[in-house]
Amino acid sequence: MTHTPAKRPWYRPMVARQPDEPHRASTPLELFFDLCFVVAVAQAAAQLHHDVAEDHLLHAVPSYLMVFFAIWWAWMNFTWFASAYDTDDDVYRITTLVQITGALVLAAGVPRAFADADFTVITIGYVIMRLALVAQWLRVARTDLHPGRRACGRRYAIAITIIQVGWVLRLALPDSLLVPGLLVLVLAEIAVPIWAERVAETTWHPEHIAERYGLFTIIVLGESILAASVALQSAVDEHEELGGLLWIGGAGVVIVFAMWWLYFDRPASGLLTSMRVSLFWGYGHYLIFSSAAAVGAGLAVAVDHETHKAHLGGVGVGYAVAVPVAVYLLSVWVLHIRPHQQGLIVVAYPVAAALTLLAPLTPAPVPAVAVAVAALVAVTVVAAHLESRPSAGTR
Repeated sequence: MTHTPAKRPWYRPMVARQPDEPHRASTPLELFFDLCFVVAVAQAAAQLHHDVAEDHLLHAVPSYLMVFFAIWWAWMNFTWFASAYDTDDDVYRITTLVQITGALVLAAGVPRAFADADFTVITIGYVIMRLALVAQWLRVARTDLHPGRRACGRRYAIAITIIQVGWVLRLALPDSLLVPGLLVLVLAEIAVPIWAERVAETTWHPEHIAERYGLFTIIVLGESILAASVALQSAVDEHEELGGLLWIGGAGVVIVFAMWWLYFDRPASGLLTSMRVSLFWGYGHYLIFSSAAAVGAGLAVAVDHETHKAHLGGVGVGYAVAVPVAVYLLSVWVLHIRPHQQGLIVVAYPVAAALTLLAPLTPAPVPAVAVAVAALVAVTVVAAHLESRPSAGTR
């Protein structure tokens, strides 16, 4: 007797999935979504690397933060929506692929945004992603069995659509109003979930959300390794003196490995205890994702400086690595450590961040940053072993 696989429907009602659903793991479509989105992350990091190496800091940092917001916000909204309403029917898959297409369009516009402050292509890609999500929310508004969640879906669809009109109209604003217009639209985007969820909270799966964020953190850290490796390979091919490059390469590996260790040192799913806490945790990952990608750009700048291609001074090069690492450490501390831990480990994170910011004042800033984060990993390992040791009263 042969087994006939179940046929996937082309359309099914969007009924909220249960938050305690067992064995809820990321799907192949979600993983594909992440891999395509990291193309845009890589483009943003590459342009940041180029501008920082040219000492265009006042242009590089705001441009990077604006571009990364579009990437992160679209990714995060899909992630939480999928946790609640992944039906895996044909319409859902096609709509998700449209979102991925928007991410690729956005990635294609990143160089022009950095070079000419022209956000037209990025805006088109972003609007494609967001309107595809509107189509999904309209399905929720039509088919969810819960009246409150249907109303929530309508709120999401209406608010997101109005804001996308605002993004398109922003392209016609005079230069003096572009930044104020951006800030207004960003605040409006961030406020949408807070407003929509007031009528009824959508369901979400804590383990699934924690896994999705963790997987994207891994992908972004991998992109940093790749960016630094490509810069190092190019430098090695062109120069015979490899001593300084090897130090940067080795220190860069230690830094990224330590960043991975610190993020995954303790499971995050238990932290997501309410919608309010989860929103803060989810929003806070903007800093984790953007700083993790920026570390790769900083390491590439350090390689350029070693090969005399960068126009940035030695201290500035050190801070190109130290600042994103410090932001990453403090973000992990705020989201994962400070509210839920006690003792030495709570103090160790800000101390390590402070030492990281002092590292550029040393003769070897990148290795000094590596020492600081490696020491922090050592502290977390010791703290974990002390916590697991049985007390005298339980022996």
